[in-house]
Amino acid sequence: MSPEVVMVVEREAKEAPMSVADVMAPLVAAGLGPNTSVRLTCWDGSEIGPSGAPLQLTITSPHALRRMLWAPNQLGFARAYVAGDILIGGDLLTALSLLEQVADPEFGPGVVINGATRRAILTAALRLGIVGRPPRPPVEEAKLGGLRHSKSRAAKAIAHHYDVGNDFYELVLGQTMAYSCAYFDQDLGPAFGLDEAQRAKCDLVSRKLGLKSGMRILDVGCGWGAFVCQAAREYGVDAVGITLSHEQADYARRRAIEGGVADRVEIRVQDYRDVSDGQFDAIASIGMAEHVGQTMLPTYSANLFALLSPGGRLLNHAISRRPGPPERFSRTSFIDRYVFPDGELEPLSAMVGALEEAGFEVRDVESIREHYALTLRAWVANLEANWDRAVELSTAGRARVWRLYMAGSALAFEGNRLGVNQVLAVRPAVRGFSGMPRSRALLLAQTALEQTVLVPSIAAPTVSPGA
Repeated sequence: MSPEVVMVVEREAKEAPMSVADVMAPLVAAGLGPNTSVRLTCWDGSEIGPSGAPLQLTITSPHALRRMLWAPNQLGFARAYVAGDILIGGDLLTALSLLEQVADPEFGPGVVINGATRRAILTAALRLGIVGRPPRPPVEEAKLGGLRHSKSRAAKAIAHHYDVGNDFYELVLGQTMAYSCAYFDQDLGPAFGLDEAQRAKCDLVSRKLGLKSGMRILDVGCGWGAFVCQAAREYGVDAVGITLSHEQADYARRRAIEGGVADRVEIRVQDYRDVSDGQFDAIASIGMAEHVGQTMLPTYSANLFALLSPGGRLLNHAISRRPGPPERFSRTSFIDRYVFPDGELEPLSAMVGALEEAGFEVRDVESIREHYALTLRAWVANLEANWDRAVELSTAGRARVWRLYMAGSALAFEGNRLGVNQVLAVRPAVRGFSGMPRSRALLLAQTALEQTVLVPSIAAPTVSPGA
């Protein structure tokens, strides 16, 4: 900031004392726009804005300004929010929808960080006399070391996100403990909710893979075992599930035992690059490829190709971003610091291209973008309904991270800023033989064991894995 601007700011700071809310008003206008209806409550009890405003902000501590002063970007605001220095009240989805009107339509809700905003932050901090050393980052912030996408760093990134606690995730995800897009092939109602939609997703993947009794399958990034346990019980397959999370692995093993399929389900803590006991008849990768990274997509695709038998199918279910040049990697983003460290989203074309380069033939692509918006809204509702227990099981900061990222993601899928696609590919056999059905109707035909339980349970184990 130039010396001239600093002089102007210091002169303004010497004006008559004002309430914290009055001092903050120009900052709110600079960050959210002058026409945004917002109710602001500050740590001294002062307030501005209509009481019924759809956006309710509470600044509980001067640390909020200090954080944004030292990190005048998304990271500063994220740290203040996670630490509880800034609270977003009321209906979060409504508030974020309002912010969409003032943010870049390509990137969705957010506080505008520009020269005017930075000047307003400095002015407010000087007037309130709170300029000082930066507060420590919240403990929930990821601190990774090592080479990006190396095996050791990948394990740390996965642990940061998934080793929050199985009880916490059960509150959010529901009984199925499936942490990927559900499939709402029926209207929501008393007989069909999130759990049924997650089971429908697992069944959809099974049918696309053509699972049959006696097949040996691999689930890359198996999570808490929802898919492998349902596939083993309902389709009679032998399944290997791999994850980098020890907590997930413990839970999935317990689930297999209690579900009566432990003799057909093996759960490993293993990197996909270390699997060497192919070949498999089919491979599922559901919500895992987002962690691979663009530079590793060729390795990922080639490894899975090598693990498949000729004629074997791969179902790759992954979030995608819109086409175009990728955003410059930023370690100051909320998602990278608090949600998915080192996560990378690629356009659908990049995934399809990597699979084809590895030798796969892509046979079917289905977008289920709207399904993920419904899934995320259900997760947000679960978290908010169990808020006190979620905080007890983790931390208030962690619960705030999950609430903000899931609500924001729901709007991103609704607004077509994010997509999610199921790509079905096959490793061709001799002379290009695929063994695939000639029509999509035949591809999706029911092939489950007729003598098994008609509505299999993939609910959470009745005994906590840590007990």
